[in-house]
Amino acid sequence: MQKRAAGRRRATSGSRPRRRSPARTEGARPHFLETWFSVADALAALFSPWVEAVVHDLALDTVAHIANPFSPREAGDPSDLKEVHFAPDARVIGPYEKINWDGRRIRAISVVLRDGAAEPIGMLCVNADVTQFEVMRRTLQGLLGAAAESGPATTFHDDWHEKINRFLASWTRQRATTLDRLDRQARRELIGALYQAGGFEGRRSPAYVASVLGVSRATVYNELAALKRHAAA
Repeated sequence: MQKRAAGRRRATSGSRPRRRSPARTEGARPHFLETWFSVADALAALFSPWVEAVVHDLALDTVAHIANPFSPREAGDPSDLKEVHFAPDARVIGPYEKINWDGRRIRAISVVLRDGAAEPIGMLCVNADVTQFEVMRRTLQGLLGAAAESGPATTFHDDWHEKINRFLASWTRQRATTLDRLDRQARRELIGALYQAGGFEGRRSPAYVASVLGVSRATVYNELAALKRHAAA
């Protein structure tokens, strides 16, 4: 059964963050990297339900561990961080802003994890869902008449995940709906619009869209095949 998008698995306030054990691959992961799993668990527990903490294995380019997940990822899933470039001496990246699959605003920070030889072997990413706090801020500004603060925009990397998330958030907002309320026809329209916008350029993008929409990968691939046949006709 295809897993529903992570928004349906969010932890409730005061509940213990869910912890996913890393999927084992050939060869043991460096012990140093595994020591950060408890750090991720602690951060997620302290700030539950608003914080998700993820440990990435840069050598395998996979999610090694995830605590309190509210994005559609599990341990063992691809990280897709191969195109991320940072300074040789970088320790902390961010804070930066992202858009979650369901349109929620995420404020994140990443720590580059290095081994004894100072070589980067992993990354600890802490993602905070600040959507509710943003609503509170706007409410207070409206009541107090305070001018909105502005500052330089900081982003981590404009990958295809981010582009898809922004497109889905915009598409559903314009139609005053949400992804979990879409019927079959609406999902077909959304896939078609995303295809026309070049949203399936990423190699794993069809699988990601299927996960977000809560449908099978075959459903998305069939829709894409039909769209390509129509374009070629």
